[in-house]
Amino acid sequence: MTKSRASGLLLHITSLPSKYGIGDFGPEAYKFADCICRARQRYWQVLPLNPPTLIKNPYSPYNCLSAFAGNTLLISPELLYRQALLNRKDIRDRPSFPEGHVNYRLVISYKTKLLTAAFERFKGLPDEPDYAAFCSENKDWLEDYATFIALRRHFRRRLWCRWPPEFRDRKKQALKSVRRQLGRTIDREKFLQYVFFLQWHALKKYCNRHGIQIIGDIPIYVAYDSTDVWAHPEIFKLTKAKKPRVVAGVPPDLFSRSGQLWGNPVYDWHALANRDYWWWIQRIRQNLALLDIVRIDHFRGFIAFWQVPAGRKTAVNGKWVDGPKEDFLNTLFKHFPSLPFIVEDLGYITPDVRAVIEKFRLPSMRVLLFAFDGAPAANCHHPHNHVKNSVIYTGTHDNNTVRGWFENEAKPATRRRLFDCLGRTVHARQMHWEFIRLAMSSVGSVTIIPVQDVLGLGEQARMNRPATIRGNWTWRLRRGQITASIIRKLARLTETYGRV
Repeated sequence: MTKSRASGLLLHITSLPSKYGIGDFGPEAYKFADCICRARQRYWQVLPLNPPTLIKNPYSPYNCLSAFAGNTLLISPELLYRQALLNRKDIRDRPSFPEGHVNYRLVISYKTKLLTAAFERFKGLPDEPDYAAFCSENKDWLEDYATFIALRRHFRRRLWCRWPPEFRDRKKQALKSVRRQLGRTIDREKFLQYVFFLQWHALKKYCNRHGIQIIGDIPIYVAYDSTDVWAHPEIFKLTKAKKPRVVAGVPPDLFSRSGQLWGNPVYDWHALANRDYWWWIQRIRQNLALLDIVRIDHFRGFIAFWQVPAGRKTAVNGKWVDGPKEDFLNTLFKHFPSLPFIVEDLGYITPDVRAVIEKFRLPSMRVLLFAFDGAPAANCHHPHNHVKNSVIYTGTHDNNTVRGWFENEAKPATRRRLFDCLGRTVHARQMHWEFIRLAMSSVGSVTIIPVQDVLGLGEQARMNRPATIRGNWTWRLRRGQITASIIRKLARLTETYGRV
């Protein structure tokens, strides 16, 4: 993280405007980067860039088919056209997509055809040395990922534990045979990953050249229905039949009487420690090649995690289990001495978690939407209790917008504490600017503002509602929504509080 004061915006790639139904790495991403520059911001935070499983919690970037691969729905058709991998008719004849949200079914159907057409055209071109180099440099995960996707499609999305035993257990002869049988599908997946990384690195290079650093997320857990668990079952707590023995979640709290049952397989940290956490080292290295700074989601899971016996309906009957703690972090810092981390330390955080964060001097999070619950003196999110080594958010992707929170969630006592902090009452339509001002004026070294809060949007613009599966991850920015006057106002606040 920067040692000087700075600020930035939170907007996932899927939320960008686009003619193709979902935000992508095309021209609108570059325009948004230009907006960030004009608003005097230095960070662009995105959500995980990995491919969602499309089942259970559909479209969630936190429930992915791979911790290493990229989400090919983010590939820009316009950039493929410029590479002569699509023709004008391909990108002109498109469905009528909604502007304000993503219709994933329509997008997936349309983009699958486009990406297949691009692959077919690519196969007809002379050999591309950059593609061969990409496949060679990423062979540790790419071959497994492409094979997994091909098999998953072949078996019609059946969970991999229900595949024939020779494929479930990755028998060498079976994999060799299937790589011949499904070779074209495997090659298609490798090509799409090549294009994904090519387009993303070009966008990141543009941002870096204009003084913008990219912050991205690493979810602590991976999906069971993923390449990672299929290819490396030995690092997860699985049965002999390769099914989870225990799953991840969080215990009951003030917000949920039954806790949250996430259902992700739990790591076998002893097995990982015996090999110096090699899989995590590879994962961090991959993300540092994609991002400038990584935010570790559910950081407390490295200190102690809540595990629940598989098959339970709720997270109530789980238990706390010790994580790898300092041994893991010492190993990480040995490989990455200046590891650019932000830790997500929200929710139930115990003194042992705080002690590790302080020992390693890791920047932690403060969220202003939590700042006015209870007595200010005991609330670490209250502006008066912020610390320098922290990242201040008005809200996150899991929260309501500031306006939505104020209009629909804030209780009378919470509003009173908020107005006491501001020194006056404020109308709902101006509340977002008051929160932005509080965040910018904080002693915290970095401030991140979701774009929905910059625009003062209500609850309908919320990105995710935890513990629900419908209507999430679909919100999109409309063209022209970020006006010149909004950019000027944000730039002035940034200058006023010394974050340029």
